[in-house]
Amino acid sequence: MRGALAGLITLAALSLLAATPVTAQQALPVPPVTVADRVLGDAEAPVTVIVYASFTCPHCADFHQTALVPIKARFIDTGRARLVYRDLPTGPQALSEPAAKLARRAAPEAYYTVADTLCAGQDAVLQGGDPNAWLSAAVRVAGRPAQEMLTCLYAPETDAALDTMVEAGWTAGVRGTPTVIVGGVSVPPTTEALSAAIEVALARRPVAGTP
Repeated sequence: MRGALAGLITLAALSLLAATPVTAQQALPVPPVTVADRVLGDAEAPVTVIVYASFTCPHCADFHQTALVPIKARFIDTGRARLVYRDLPTGPQALSEPAAKLARRAAPEAYYTVADTLCAGQDAVLQGGDPNAWLSAAVRVAGRPAQEMLTCLYAPETDAALDTMVEAGWTAGVRGTPTVIVGGVSVPPTTEALSAAIEVALARRPVAGTP
């Protein structure tokens, strides 16, 4: 276990972070968005969608490749919402942790391209495919030199950043992936549920010019 989490989140506790989608609504006091986060969409969008996910979670890959596609077209590309991904590696950690680190250390504008690549290749690697080929495909679209990415992968600050993100998610009550949060409340990771939650959040926004 990495040092920054020793004594706080044990391996047994981490095993509870199941690759299981959250289906019930629950208030989760997640940390606010900061410059350390990777944002897809307009940074000033009125609604923020936060997703805790793992690159070895089949539910996360399904969400990313199916449910999220119409959400992106309808809300993110139109400036009505922004998406923030936070890494929460699930088993096998020998695959999920390096994938999370590579995505996090990619050029910020390339994070979601790396996520696309990892999700697209997830099934093959979980079925016994070559992990090095899976990670190398992500490195090729990371927007940084391969050697720089390799150095970042083993840098102590990369471990520390991932530890901090995992700790914050655990403290907030995140126990499964993908956990999708709108307005501080988790919603089921489906297009329909997420669309409805975003629409509600948009309706609650004050109209410009009103007190």
